[in-house]
Amino acid sequence: QFPLGRRLPCDIYWHGVSFHDNNIFSGQVNKFPGMMETVRKITLSRAMRTMQDLFPLEYNFYPRSWILPEELSLFVDEVRTTKDSNPSWKPTFIVKPDGGCQGDGIYLIKDPSDIRLTGSIQSRPAVVQEYICKPLLMDKLKFDIRLYVLLKSLEPLEIYIAKDGLSRFCTEPYQEPTLKNLHQVFMHLTNYSLNIHSGNFIHSDSVNTGSKRTFSSILCRLSSRGADVKKLWSDIISLVIKTIIALTPELKVYYQSDIPAGKPGPTCFQILGFDILLMKNLKPMLLEVNANPSMRIEHEQELSPGVFENVPSPVDKEVKVAVIRDTLRLVDPQKKRRKDI
Repeated sequence: QFPLGRRLPCDIYWHGVSFHDNNIFSGQVNKFPGMMETVRKITLSRAMRTMQDLFPLEYNFYPRSWILPEELSLFVDEVRTTKDSNPSWKPTFIVKPDGGCQGDGIYLIKDPSDIRLTGSIQSRPAVVQEYICKPLLMDKLKFDIRLYVLLKSLEPLEIYIAKDGLSRFCTEPYQEPTLKNLHQVFMHLTNYSLNIHSGNFIHSDSVNTGSKRTFSSILCRLSSRGADVKKLWSDIISLVIKTIIALTPELKVYYQSDIPAGKPGPTCFQILGFDILLMKNLKPMLLEVNANPSMRIEHEQELSPGVFENVPSPVDKEVKVAVIRDTLRLVDPQKKRRKDI
């Protein structure tokens, strides 16, 4: 680690949080300039809506979203109009703070009037989305998928998707949202950092049981039920490619301002975490994109009150070691040199 930067050039610079060009003139950096800003909830929602307006059938994998506070009146009007034309529509909405992570500040509402406006939305912009009420359940629990995607280059656009990912489970049996259960975060929110505080959270020694499992173990179970797993993968790949295409224009603007053509600079690559929810009919829906997916392969366990120990997690190790190893193989700077020789 070089907290104060490094004077000698490297093949690969691995930055912790975001791209910062400390006079790096060559090699590769594991972050794209502007990626953090581009995948924030509001920016992602804007990019997806632009594409939904242009190609509604191609971009129907992202929930209907409104940006708060600027689109609050639009949100209220659209919900009222839809309810008037279809009285059987009983929606639930999920409010997510723009800069929030790990489930922080997320809550569910049944009606636009329930938004907590007490100053917070003015100081903390958010996205409100239609909540997916009919998710695919496994062992009666709701879960999401964290898939790891390597954006290897913008020009030409080169994307790789890891063959395995993580499935992160809620810790209370799922019921469709009602006014009574809206606040039950362990039932509705799949965030690992929330559910780990539930008394029902299961740390597992196996990759196919517990509150965090491999995505491949889920695919095996779906396949044994007769589900078309090939089509599911094809839909997920399509979702990933279309999402990155939606983000590319903004990323290119950041890239060209930080590393103008003709100026010596590094090339970039980045591992992204795609959070995907499967609906009951196996249609994948994009929840969000994470610019800094956690690469930890251990979890904290409380040995006694206030005393914690880091314990290896077999599931994280199985998936994340492969992601890092394959990323380094794909961006391997020695490969070109060996070819040239």
